[in-house]
Amino acid sequence: MRFLPKTRTERVRLLVLGAIFIGLFVPFIALPLLRIVKYQPKEGDIVFQSLPKADLVDAIEGVTNSDLSHCGVIMKRGEEWVVVEAIGKVSETPFWKWAVRGRDRCFEVYRLKDTTNLDIPKLQSGLSEFLGRPYDFHYAMGETEIYCSELVYKAYDRSHGIKIGEIETLGSLNWRPFEAFIRDMEQGELPLDREMITPVSLTRSPLLTRIVSK
Repeated sequence: MRFLPKTRTERVRLLVLGAIFIGLFVPFIALPLLRIVKYQPKEGDIVFQSLPKADLVDAIEGVTNSDLSHCGVIMKRGEEWVVVEAIGKVSETPFWKWAVRGRDRCFEVYRLKDTTNLDIPKLQSGLSEFLGRPYDFHYAMGETEIYCSELVYKAYDRSHGIKIGEIETLGSLNWRPFEAFIRDMEQGELPLDREMITPVSLTRSPLLTRIVSK
Protein backbone atom coordinates (compact mmCIF):
# COMPACT_ATOMS: atom_id res chain seq x y z
CA MET A 1 0.00 0.00 0.00
CA ARG A 2 1.39 3.42 -0.93
CA PHE A 3 0.44 6.76 0.62
CA LEU A 4 2.38 9.37 -1.37
CA PRO A 5 1.14 10.35 -4.85
CA LYS A 6 3.37 9.14 -7.66
CA THR A 7 1.70 10.37 -10.82
CA ARG A 8 1.38 14.00 -11.87
CA THR A 9 -2.42 13.73 -11.78
CA GLU A 10 -2.37 12.44 -8.22
CA ARG A 11 -0.03 15.24 -7.12
CA VAL A 12 -2.25 17.88 -8.70
CA ARG A 13 -5.31 16.33 -7.04
CA LEU A 14 -3.55 16.39 -3.67
CA LEU A 15 -2.56 20.04 -4.11
CA VAL A 16 -6.14 20.99 -5.00
CA LEU A 17 -7.51 19.16 -1.96
CA GLY A 18 -4.87 20.84 0.19
CA ALA A 19 -5.84 24.27 -1.13
CA ILE A 20 -9.50 23.56 -0.43
CA PHE A 21 -8.67 22.43 3.09
CA ILE A 22 -6.60 25.55 3.76
CA GLY A 23 -9.34 27.73 2.30
CA LEU A 24 -11.80 26.21 4.73
CA PHE A 25 -9.40 26.12 7.67
CA VAL A 26 -8.29 29.76 7.57
CA PRO A 27 -11.66 31.52 7.96
CA PHE A 28 -13.17 29.00 10.35
CA ILE A 29 -10.24 28.18 12.63
CA ALA A 30 -7.09 30.19 11.99
CA LEU A 31 -8.65 33.66 11.82
CA PRO A 32 -10.72 33.23 15.02
CA LEU A 33 -7.62 31.93 16.81
CA LEU A 34 -5.68 34.94 15.55
CA ARG A 35 -8.34 37.25 17.00
CA ILE A 36 -8.05 35.48 20.36
CA VAL A 37 -4.25 35.77 20.35
CA LYS A 38 -4.27 39.45 19.34
CA TYR A 39 -6.71 40.44 22.09
CA GLN A 40 -4.86 41.61 25.21
CA PRO A 41 -7.37 40.99 28.02
CA LYS A 42 -7.67 42.89 31.27
CA GLU A 43 -9.70 41.77 34.24
CA GLY A 44 -13.07 43.44 34.16
CA ASP A 45 -13.37 43.55 30.37
CA ILE A 46 -16.91 42.85 29.18
CA VAL A 47 -17.11 40.44 26.26
CA PHE A 48 -20.04 40.00 23.88
CA GLN A 49 -20.93 37.39 21.28
CA SER A 50 -23.75 36.08 19.13
CA LEU A 51 -24.89 32.68 20.33
CA PRO A 52 -25.60 29.86 17.84
CA LYS A 53 -29.00 30.22 16.22
CA ALA A 54 -32.01 28.99 18.17
CA ASP A 55 -35.57 30.24 18.79
CA LEU A 56 -34.59 31.88 22.08
CA VAL A 57 -31.50 33.51 20.56
CA ASP A 58 -33.57 34.80 17.63
CA ALA A 59 -36.03 36.31 20.10
CA ILE A 60 -33.32 37.97 22.19
CA GLU A 61 -31.63 39.45 19.14
CA GLY A 62 -34.91 40.47 17.53
CA VAL A 63 -36.41 42.08 20.62
CA THR A 64 -33.21 44.06 21.24
CA ASN A 65 -32.49 44.82 17.56
CA SER A 66 -28.94 43.57 17.99
CA ASP A 67 -26.98 40.44 17.15
CA LEU A 68 -25.22 40.59 20.52
CA SER A 69 -27.15 37.95 22.44
CA HIS A 70 -24.70 37.04 25.19
CA CYS A 71 -22.06 38.64 27.40
CA GLY A 72 -19.79 38.03 30.39
CA VAL A 73 -16.84 39.43 32.33
CA ILE A 74 -13.18 38.55 31.79
CA MET A 75 -11.26 37.49 34.90
CA LYS A 76 -8.00 35.64 35.52
CA ARG A 77 -7.63 32.33 37.33
CA GLY A 78 -3.95 31.61 37.86
CA GLU A 79 -2.49 31.74 34.36
CA GLU A 80 -5.82 31.24 32.60
CA TRP A 81 -8.29 33.85 31.39
CA VAL A 82 -11.93 32.95 31.98
CA VAL A 83 -15.33 34.45 31.26
CA VAL A 84 -17.72 34.66 34.19
CA GLU A 85 -21.08 34.19 32.52
CA ALA A 86 -24.70 33.25 33.09
CA ILE A 87 -25.51 30.46 30.66
CA GLY A 88 -27.27 27.40 32.03
CA LYS A 89 -26.03 28.63 35.40
CA VAL A 90 -23.49 31.24 36.44
CA SER A 91 -20.07 29.69 35.89
CA GLU A 92 -16.55 30.32 34.65
CA THR A 93 -15.58 29.28 31.12
CA PRO A 94 -12.03 29.38 29.69
CA PHE A 95 -11.93 32.38 27.38
CA TRP A 96 -10.79 30.46 24.31
CA LYS A 97 -13.69 28.02 24.68
CA TRP A 98 -16.08 30.92 25.15
CA ALA A 99 -14.75 32.69 22.04
CA VAL A 100 -14.99 29.73 19.65
CA ARG A 101 -18.46 28.84 20.94
CA GLY A 102 -19.98 32.03 19.52
CA ARG A 103 -21.66 32.24 16.13
CA ASP A 104 -19.00 32.64 13.43
CA ARG A 105 -16.50 32.58 16.33
CA CYS A 106 -16.65 36.37 16.55
CA PHE A 107 -16.76 38.52 19.66
CA GLU A 108 -16.60 42.12 20.83
CA VAL A 109 -14.86 43.52 23.89
CA TYR A 110 -15.70 46.65 25.89
CA ARG A 111 -13.68 48.19 28.72
CA LEU A 112 -14.29 50.93 31.26
CA LYS A 113 -12.91 54.21 29.94
CA ASP A 114 -11.64 55.01 33.41
CA THR A 115 -10.17 52.01 35.23
CA THR A 116 -8.38 54.10 37.86
CA ASN A 117 -10.67 53.02 40.68
CA LEU A 118 -11.46 49.55 39.40
CA ASP A 119 -10.89 47.19 42.33
CA ILE A 120 -10.51 43.70 40.88
CA PRO A 121 -10.98 41.80 44.18
CA LYS A 122 -14.22 43.73 44.76
CA LEU A 123 -15.42 42.95 41.24
CA GLN A 124 -14.53 39.31 41.76
CA SER A 125 -16.57 39.30 44.95
CA GLY A 126 -19.49 40.86 43.10
CA LEU A 127 -19.34 38.15 40.44
CA SER A 128 -18.77 35.29 42.88
CA GLU A 129 -21.97 36.21 44.71
CA PHE A 130 -23.91 34.78 41.76
CA LEU A 131 -21.86 31.68 40.94
CA GLY A 132 -24.06 28.62 40.60
CA ARG A 133 -27.35 30.50 40.28
CA PRO A 134 -29.61 29.18 37.50
CA TYR A 135 -30.30 31.06 34.29
CA ASP A 136 -33.34 33.32 34.26
CA PHE A 137 -35.42 32.58 31.16
CA HIS A 138 -37.92 35.27 32.19
CA TYR A 139 -35.32 38.07 32.14
CA ALA A 140 -36.49 39.69 35.36
CA MET A 141 -34.25 41.64 37.73
CA GLY A 142 -34.72 39.15 40.57
CA GLU A 143 -32.29 37.41 42.91
CA THR A 144 -32.85 33.65 42.67
CA GLU A 145 -32.13 33.42 38.93
CA ILE A 146 -29.97 35.60 36.71
CA TYR A 147 -29.25 36.17 33.02
CA CYS A 148 -26.05 37.28 31.30
CA SER A 149 -26.35 41.06 31.07
CA GLU A 150 -28.00 41.20 34.50
CA LEU A 151 -24.91 39.48 35.94
CA VAL A 152 -22.61 42.11 34.39
CA TYR A 153 -24.82 44.99 35.48
CA LYS A 154 -25.26 43.82 39.07
CA ALA A 155 -21.62 42.82 39.57
CA TYR A 156 -20.39 46.28 38.62
CA ASP A 157 -23.20 48.07 40.44
CA ARG A 158 -22.86 46.18 43.72
CA SER A 159 -19.07 46.12 43.80
CA HIS A 160 -18.38 49.68 42.63
CA GLY A 161 -21.68 51.54 42.37
CA ILE A 162 -21.10 51.74 38.60
CA LYS A 163 -24.30 51.44 36.59
CA ILE A 164 -23.47 50.27 33.07
CA GLY A 165 -26.28 50.63 30.54
CA GLU A 166 -29.88 51.66 30.98
CA ILE A 167 -32.61 49.46 32.41
CA GLU A 168 -35.55 49.23 29.99
CA THR A 169 -38.98 47.65 29.98
CA LEU A 170 -39.96 44.86 27.62
CA GLY A 171 -42.70 47.13 26.29
CA SER A 172 -40.12 49.67 25.10
CA LEU A 173 -38.33 47.04 23.00
CA ASN A 174 -39.20 45.33 19.70
CA TRP A 175 -41.45 42.69 21.30
CA ARG A 176 -44.35 42.62 18.81
CA PRO A 177 -42.85 40.24 16.20
CA PHE A 178 -42.08 37.83 19.05
CA GLU A 179 -45.32 38.08 21.00
CA ALA A 180 -46.27 34.44 20.48
CA PHE A 181 -42.85 33.24 21.62
CA ILE A 182 -42.91 35.51 24.69
CA ARG A 183 -46.40 34.36 25.68
CA ASP A 184 -45.30 30.76 25.33
CA MET A 185 -42.29 31.39 27.61
CA GLU A 186 -44.49 33.28 30.08
CA GLN A 187 -47.38 30.78 30.02
CA GLY A 188 -49.71 33.19 28.29
CA GLU A 189 -48.68 36.45 29.95
CA LEU A 190 -47.15 39.47 28.22
CA PRO A 191 -45.13 41.32 30.89
CA LEU A 192 -44.56 44.58 29.02
CA ASP A 193 -43.75 46.46 32.22
CA ARG A 194 -40.98 44.03 33.20
CA GLU A 195 -37.66 45.83 33.70
CA MET A 196 -34.53 44.32 32.16
CA ILE A 197 -30.99 45.15 31.12
CA THR A 198 -30.01 43.93 27.66
CA PRO A 199 -26.56 43.13 26.26
CA VAL A 200 -26.77 45.89 23.67
CA SER A 201 -27.78 48.41 26.34
CA LEU A 202 -24.49 47.68 28.13
CA THR A 203 -22.54 48.46 24.94
CA ARG A 204 -24.25 51.86 24.65
CA SER A 205 -22.99 52.99 28.03
CA PRO A 206 -20.87 56.16 27.85
CA LEU A 207 -18.70 54.59 30.57
CA LEU A 208 -17.38 51.96 28.14
CA THR A 209 -15.16 51.99 25.10
CA ARG A 210 -15.03 49.23 22.50
CA ILE A 211 -11.55 47.76 22.16
CA VAL A 212 -12.35 44.74 19.95
CA SER A 213 -15.02 44.81 17.28
CA LYS A 214 -16.54 41.99 15.24
